[in-house]
Amino acid sequence: QVKLVASGGASVQAGDSLRLSCVASGEDSVTYNMGWFRQAPGKDHEFVSFIAWSGSRTEYADDVKGRFTVSRDNAKNTVYLQMNSLKPEDTAVYYCAANPQNDYRVYTNYIYWGQGTQVTVSS
Repeated sequence: QVKLVASGGASVQAGDSLRLSCVASGEDSVTYNMGWFRQAPGKDHEFVSFIAWSGSRTEYADDVKGRFTVSRDNAKNTVYLQMNSLKPEDTAVYYCAANPQNDYRVYTNYIYWGQGTQVTVSS
């Protein structure tokens, strides 16, 4: 079993930055590919970013590309999502997930999920 704990969410102004963290614990957690998703009120889970277990590959949704950066520190079992130039439309609960099966853009393909952290961006 793998436990994921996401943190770092806050209420900020448009243009501000935040860094989310996701700490993983459990067997083989450092070897998993990881993803970030978000869910705004009334909407389904939306893919945000993906990082391979080695950190050698990263992927982003089009609307965050150039503003968000995903990284990981396997020595700390932690994945980060640096979010810059935040916009009101980035407001959502952000989730980290581990071990995708098949398409990493589909949240239901992930085996393990964290509890989510709220990001609110006001204009």
